[in-house]
Amino acid sequence: MELNDAQPLHSQADQESWASLLARMPELYRTLAKDPRSPQTVVVIPSLSFDARELQKITGVHHYEERMLVNLMLLRQPRTKLVYVTSQPIDPTIIDYYLAMLPGVPHAHARQRLVLLHCGDASAVPLSRKILGRPRLIERILSEVADKNRAHIACFNSSPWERALAVRLDLPLHSVDPALNYLGTKSGCRHVFRAAGVEMPDGFEDLLTPQDIASALAELRRRNPDLRRAVVKLNDGFSGEGNAIFKYAEAIGDGSQDLEKRILDVLPTALKYEAPIEHWASFSQKYSEMGGVVEAFVEGEEKVSPSVQCRVNAIGEPQVISTHDQVLGGPSGQVFLGCTFPAADEYRLAIQESGGKVAEELARRGVIGRFGIDYVSVKEGDAWRHYAIEVNLRKGGTTHPFLTLKFLTAGHYDLADGLFYAPSGRPKYYFATDTVQSERYRGLLPEDLVDIAVFHGLHFHGPTERGVVFHLIGALSEYGKLGLVAIGDNPQQARFLYKQTLQVLDGETSPHVEKTL
Repeated sequence: MELNDAQPLHSQADQESWASLLARMPELYRTLAKDPRSPQTVVVIPSLSFDARELQKITGVHHYEERMLVNLMLLRQPRTKLVYVTSQPIDPTIIDYYLAMLPGVPHAHARQRLVLLHCGDASAVPLSRKILGRPRLIERILSEVADKNRAHIACFNSSPWERALAVRLDLPLHSVDPALNYLGTKSGCRHVFRAAGVEMPDGFEDLLTPQDIASALAELRRRNPDLRRAVVKLNDGFSGEGNAIFKYAEAIGDGSQDLEKRILDVLPTALKYEAPIEHWASFSQKYSEMGGVVEAFVEGEEKVSPSVQCRVNAIGEPQVISTHDQVLGGPSGQVFLGCTFPAADEYRLAIQESGGKVAEELARRGVIGRFGIDYVSVKEGDAWRHYAIEVNLRKGGTTHPFLTLKFLTAGHYDLADGLFYAPSGRPKYYFATDTVQSERYRGLLPEDLVDIAVFHGLHFHGPTERGVVFHLIGALSEYGKLGLVAIGDNPQQARFLYKQTLQVLDGETSPHVEKTL
């Protein structure tokens, strides 16, 4: 099968096979919940199956397949086998880096239960589609699965390509059914918020045309004459880079006459895009293809952007599993840069409760898997007001940091206070980011990074339960970019470890400083 011939499901037989796979996942979940040491095979497909034009906005995006390497921690279970498939080979040093952190498992024992496969393909085609176009690679994957009744696929997000791959492999997909993906779009999540009784910004969803955008912007201004800004969002934008800001005073001045026409006339030049490479011609074309929303921009002197991470397990039980405060950047502060765990004391339990309502609604609609709910929160007097703005129906930027903490410490999240406790009884905190980047870091190899971290004592230390864990290491040499999770005993310590790491990297790459290597 050629790459261009790979297609999502169409035939009745494929649809029936997919339904059969959906029915298998609950029993597998019950088996593993009863005995986590039971034999199983996890096939990890870290495909970013999104619109390629949106992914192009992210520096070194093909290395984001490495974010799911945190799943190598599953090898701490002695009868678990992991098959990890990527577009291109992963540097062996990166694999060794993760395996060395496994608590209580010899490196050799874990390594013999890990199978690394790749497509040898650096193109922008989603990984799942690449695999579908390589029947011999599919045969290799299947040859590593001893018992299909004890195996499943783990993915970053589920699209028709992941569904088609699941059918080809005859393995269940532990993720949302792609038929429900609309619920994770900017339009779909507004329907979910409304049904869950969760407050959200005033706005309109299911829009397609410039006329739709102009009408929505005009109506928002009529409802609130003091509204200064509104946000125009692509339904399937990624990390906030599919958003654009409309400033009323700057674009159309004062007055309420002919609002729609005036806004429509200036739209091509008035929108300010979060992605530097975006422009009206491409934005309006994507908007007409995928649709979008228009929302009032939430203003406030004291404003934060927390998020709630939830999951619905394979037997349909919704759970809140963490809260975070997001670190945002970009021209108007809408691009995800990182996060701190947990969210602030003064509103953590409030957003946890709100996120639980959304999780219950999504579970009611048949969603399974991990997802995040983003908020914009504004302090009004002594109280916080929380506006739900987005559901990321996938493993997002807060997923791998939390899994890193959970796997490394074997601790638990306590719903009573929203804190994470290690077995020692100490609460743990972290600061995480995907966007550590500098031109000076270009050329650093994975082994250089590991050497620097060990020499300066940055590496995560199991007995103290604190230190730094790196990810996106493969992007370092070419792009000068990497991610990290800095874990500490309090928020200040986690932030200090992050800043110390930057200072060390800057020092080690300064042309005027003697190197430790």
